[in-house]
Amino acid sequence: MRFMELALTLGRRGLGRTWPNPAVGAVVVKHGLIVGRGWTAPGGRPHAEAEALARAGEAARGATLYVTLEPCSHHGGTPPCAGAIISAGIARVVSAMVDPNPNVAGAGHWRLAEQGIVVEVGIGADEARRAHAGHIRRMRDGRPHVMLKLAVSADEKIALSGRRPAAITGARSRNRVHLMRSMHDAVLTGIGTVLADDPVLTCRLPGMRSPVRIVLDASLRLPPKSRLVASVGQAPLWVVAHESVANDREQALKAIGAEVLRVEGSNGRLDLGAVLKLLAERNIARVMGEAGPILATAMIRADLVDEAALFRSPLVIGSDGIDALDGEPISALTQSAQLRRIATESVGSDTLELFERPLS
Repeated sequence: MRFMELALTLGRRGLGRTWPNPAVGAVVVKHGLIVGRGWTAPGGRPHAEAEALARAGEAARGATLYVTLEPCSHHGGTPPCAGAIISAGIARVVSAMVDPNPNVAGAGHWRLAEQGIVVEVGIGADEARRAHAGHIRRMRDGRPHVMLKLAVSADEKIALSGRRPAAITGARSRNRVHLMRSMHDAVLTGIGTVLADDPVLTCRLPGMRSPVRIVLDASLRLPPKSRLVASVGQAPLWVVAHESVANDREQALKAIGAEVLRVEGSNGRLDLGAVLKLLAERNIARVMGEAGPILATAMIRADLVDEAALFRSPLVIGSDGIDALDGEPISALTQSAQLRRIATESVGSDTLELFERPLS
């Protein structure tokens, strides 16, 4: 199990960096010694198995390969990893789980077994399903895996009256949020939050990448001079508008470098299911929601939250502050039948509660 744990650790290095491919880790072991290791490279290739085999070289012959996801068996952007494993002379493959991609779906394991390679499946499966939650969700449900982040005061507010922003959490919590952003393919927010807070939504930790920034903006109200638009050179910016809206701002946003996408909607709001389906079609597998009360509540009511990170601050804002959720108590999240609390920890002076949808 320790070699699979290492493979999982290596794979997590790629979270947020490898889309359109899953972030896989692989370790080549011979006579109890690690002779090669690899993880999916930024942009999705080379694959983890190819990296680990290349580092192992001739030592791979007769060795065991530990990998967090079934090796691919089809030609995509790179030759199939199953073929590379066979050519390298690997004797045994320990795979954490079957790949839900219908182009693989057991065919990689079958091809290896046909060549006389011993194949074992299921070691580290629970942790692998967590690591590959975005890939599984996109393949199985046609949408990305969604993590909702909220930061609330001691009296469960997110802003001062009039939606004036307030520094609710401390520096350590803010750094934690930047780390979370770096581990997602995209961060999602609504136009209300953009107009109120003028955020940047990049990851500002040294050496960390920033995700795609996505703004749900049904009527294309995003100001061309907003900080999101001004920082389009630092990270991609996608603006999702209603399919029927037309105004001059679309061309202005495109000229600056933003992408404008279209989905259906009604009553001035976008269909969240259609938004997530569109993102999955564009190979986004892991989305972090940093939303105001309206969008956060809509995501919860639509049962589109797969994980949640709730930062609680000791700061008290007062009864005239803005509630964390729109027309719902915070218990709509914390006591949701779809989510369970899996951890609570201190982050500086704040408390972080983590929730997830049970694995299935």
